[in-house]
Amino acid sequence: MKRTFKSWEKEIINSFIYPYTNGYLEGINDKIKVIKRMSYGIRNFQRLRNKVLCSLI
Repeated sequence: MKRTFKSWEKEIINSFIYPYTNGYLEGINDKIKVIKRMSYGIRNFQRLRNKVLCSLI
């Protein structure tokens, strides 16, 4: 625990100072990965692209 804190000290302190996270973008990336898994077999990239874009609206 102590060694982990020492190696990540700067990042941990910054997480308390700055209120920004990348949680929203991680959620979008996860959603795209799920759509890609469900769309296995779509041969047309344009169709897959449109499916991803429509789901993010």
